[in-house]
Amino acid sequence: MVADSSTQGAAAEPAADATADAAAASLTALHRAGQLAARYPEVRGLLARAREEELVRYGRLLARLDPDEVLAAHPAVPAPLVAVTGHGILSALVPALTAEFARHGLLARVRLSDFDSWVFDLVDPSGPLYAARPSLVLCVLDPAVVADELPVPWQVSDVERVLAEKLALVERAAAVFATAAQGGTLVLNTLALPRELTAQLIDLRARARFGAVWREANVRLLRLAEERAEVVTVDLDPLLAEGVPARDVRQSVYAKAHLSDALLAGYAREVGHLARQSAGGGKKVLALDLDNTVWGGVLGEVGQEGIATGGGYRGEAFQRFQRVAKQLGSQGVLLAAVSKNDQEPVVKTLREHPELALREEDFVQIRANWLPKHDNLRELARELNVGVDSIVFVDDSPFECGLVRHELPGVAVIQVDEEPASHVRRLLAEGWFDVRQLTSEDFARPERYRQEQARQDFLDTFESLEGYLRELDVSVTLAAAEPAQYARVSQMTLRTNQFNLTTGRLQPAEVRARAEDPAGAVLTISAADRFGENGLVGAVLLRREDDTLHIDNFLLSCRVFSRGIETAVLAAVLRHARESGAGQVRAAYRRTAKNTKVADFYPRSGFVTVASDAESAVYRHTLDTLPGPVDHIRLTARFETAHPTAPPEGNAS
Repeated sequence: MVADSSTQGAAAEPAADATADAAAASLTALHRAGQLAARYPEVRGLLARAREEELVRYGRLLARLDPDEVLAAHPAVPAPLVAVTGHGILSALVPALTAEFARHGLLARVRLSDFDSWVFDLVDPSGPLYAARPSLVLCVLDPAVVADELPVPWQVSDVERVLAEKLALVERAAAVFATAAQGGTLVLNTLALPRELTAQLIDLRARARFGAVWREANVRLLRLAEERAEVVTVDLDPLLAEGVPARDVRQSVYAKAHLSDALLAGYAREVGHLARQSAGGGKKVLALDLDNTVWGGVLGEVGQEGIATGGGYRGEAFQRFQRVAKQLGSQGVLLAAVSKNDQEPVVKTLREHPELALREEDFVQIRANWLPKHDNLRELARELNVGVDSIVFVDDSPFECGLVRHELPGVAVIQVDEEPASHVRRLLAEGWFDVRQLTSEDFARPERYRQEQARQDFLDTFESLEGYLRELDVSVTLAAAEPAQYARVSQMTLRTNQFNLTTGRLQPAEVRARAEDPAGAVLTISAADRFGENGLVGAVLLRREDDTLHIDNFLLSCRVFSRGIETAVLAAVLRHARESGAGQVRAAYRRTAKNTKVADFYPRSGFVTVASDAESAVYRHTLDTLPGPVDHIRLTARFETAHPTAPPEGNAS
């Protein structure tokens, strides 16, 4: 059979334009009919098909919505509060943020501070900004924050002095934020360097020193994000390098809007990615079509020798795309091939072609067959034990992309075209795989999913699940989180959706605060078996009030479902609670579209319902009768640094 990969661009562009026009018409019709709030969940899909340059216009429509009206109709929509402060006029940022958040299924509630109020907002811990408890605080700085304070005439030493003063204020603000914000993230940005400033120095050596001083200040802003877990610094240089203008001089001079609307829109896109990741919208799997996506040509037509990869300018463009995909895979992104081809020639090509940067071993799965792509993606998600909404799918075919969008709306679809030089830009544009901090678990993830295939093959040799689990030789360690694990625990709260009892999302600083709270504890779950280490696969968040131990959340990686680990861990927590003097344990469950499979986890474990409605439930265990250990699991529990219960050191089961 021969693969049909007829994308090709001249026909694709009018189709894309027609799709964008239809999306625009639908949004406008909803607005005119007064239905935007009632049908807000549809907006995400419409904006996904809209032209990028029109997003801010749609943001102006959406910014007119009353967030309370949207939430009344759709209480499950994540609605982070965003506080915006800075030096210049930033009103153009509101529609840009509104559109970017809506693109990711979020509802932006934006609180815009007065002109040049950033110092007052951020250094007063009892002020209105902190009282509002925003999820994100955007401190948007511009070059005028320095230029406005330079004397006339000025020298490089004056610039150095003003920059030092401003950086000291920023660092003080970050320190106050760390103690006053009670969670959330402070977003800073680097300062664009306008030629209008540097060109005022006619001494080229002084001009060079000026550039060095300015860039050193930006380095300090970037380093601050490394030093403080609460801080993210958006680097504006990549946006400026793409040709985005730093400012509109008339707006800057007359309106004190010192950053261009285009730069604010690009900045809003970066913040939208951060908000999406904080709401649990990150992706784990990159599923790649092969023909005319990973390599040029159709393998079934031209054979291994005829595909374009390496030699020639088009081949080099495809190879560049392969190298970037491989780079993502090296950081824990799970690569999969999903191709309408025969399996044998695909695997042979990935093994033997001398110019391919991507090889068979780079993929956790290679699905080459003639099934519909959306069926393959469903099966891929099932075998990897992830949600289909964890997948990013890249294909050059408008038909395949459209069908996947229709059948699997949770999948992020990236349609590339006949110009392979643009593949990398399209792949990276949305930051789908961005995380706050990579951990050792991320780097080990692909190999652990490959181990999972070995486990599946092992399971197939048994007649019963019980026999398989006995021979799997599972060992589990439950222990108080160490500081080096806070980032991983945070990442689990942000990216785990299926076994996540309350879907509470925590940044690393919030995990640290819970771990250091005398009334709280963060327990980590690590697992291993005969096939190797699974690493840190779960977490339990505890809080003690009088004689009641509260389980605020319980998370477990989808990689280790159905092995009894959750049952063994919960039994250990309950036993430890009774031994340390607790009279009862209470646990919470918050229903989402993705965690319904664990809705009965606590009732199955001996808890009784205290309160329940359509969205959530609270359960209680009296500790009178405790569950026994799970026979096939060797569990070691170390609670010695866990504050709520403080058991005898070295307690194990």
